[in-house]
Amino acid sequence: MNDDIDRDLPMDVADAFRDAGDTLAVAESCTGGLVGATITAVPGASDYFDSGLTTYAYDAKRRHLGVSREALDEHGAVSEPVAREMARGIRDVADVDWGVSVTGVAGPTGGKEDTPVGTVYIGVAYAGPWGSESSYATVSRYEFDGDRAAVRAQTVERALEDLLAELEGERSR
Repeated sequence: MNDDIDRDLPMDVADAFRDAGDTLAVAESCTGGLVGATITAVPGASDYFDSGLTTYAYDAKRRHLGVSREALDEHGAVSEPVAREMARGIRDVADVDWGVSVTGVAGPTGGKEDTPVGTVYIGVAYAGPWGSESSYATVSRYEFDGDRAAVRAQTVERALEDLLAELEGERSR
């Protein structure tokens, strides 16, 4: 599975985090820990990687990340509001600079008309310095093609790309 992921990308993430001196935690659903596994495949990831939670079930999202019952009831687990709450939740629970979340439908079943198989939401949350009012969270929606393994591999790669883009953007401000 991880053989499908670009090996340079996790190294680029590692270098960027070391350069910035920032910390990271991840909250995963459809990838089941693959984002964290990809990050920690790089030697020295403990310099910046704090933790990863696989919160597959609704109750796990609520208990461990503080995702609201309302967001889950109203929008479902595979949604922008839930991805945003997951990213903010892992950032705040782990007390790190950056939180990343992934939630989606990897397939082969589970898709619906508005969230077909391959639909994934990726959230990135940043904790700015206290009093700076610079904290934020972004969410992007993707539709990936392929079987379950392909959807999960594309999700991991895209999550790292989104994270790297946000980190580099924050550092250039």
